[in-house]
Amino acid sequence: MTSSVPWQQRLSTGTEAIQDEVIGWYQQTRHGKAFVPDMIWGTLQTEAYAALILRRVVDFMEVPDDVPAGVAKRMERQQVLYDGEHRYEVVLGEQALYTNVGGSRVMREQMERLLRDIDLPSLELGILPATAEFAVVPPPGFNMRENRVDYELVSCAVDITDADELALHHKAFDAVSSAACYGDSAKGLINKALAFWSNA
Repeated sequence: MTSSVPWQQRLSTGTEAIQDEVIGWYQQTRHGKAFVPDMIWGTLQTEAYAALILRRVVDFMEVPDDVPAGVAKRMERQQVLYDGEHRYEVVLGEQALYTNVGGSRVMREQMERLLRDIDLPSLELGILPATAEFAVVPPPGFNMRENRVDYELVSCAVDITDADELALHHKAFDAVSSAACYGDSAKGLINKALAFWSNA
């Protein structure tokens, strides 16, 4: 089954309510997966990076402006990385390290955050090199919970719960993660991006 809800409906009261909803999803998901090709996964965003992302959402969607409250909720959601009860497999595209959100200072702090958290026991963080070859047509970014896949499109959020479709998404994630770099190789790519933003 596939369902979609327009963003303007989901954000009709601003960003805080939906961020609160996402906290619930993450707390209930003991083992999640995410492929994020061109930006930083929300649960690893710095406060400054998250504020800029939510500001752009509010301005673009023309919804009520509660960015500080939304950011506070996004920061609260990140506690799942530190509570010892959750595990996340995340693959970022190398492009995510270079997509300019807020300029060099914000991006430099964001790279430092990735380097600080990459060794968390709850996190398996891979970086998919820009030149990587892998055995699937490159998919758009998606988040996976135990029984659901979430896509964030320009106009709406799409949720997939069909078992056959979930199996294909697991297969796609396996292909992406197999092509990604982990450990010291991933740190090398992040450090390369940190050097870029430090000299930008």
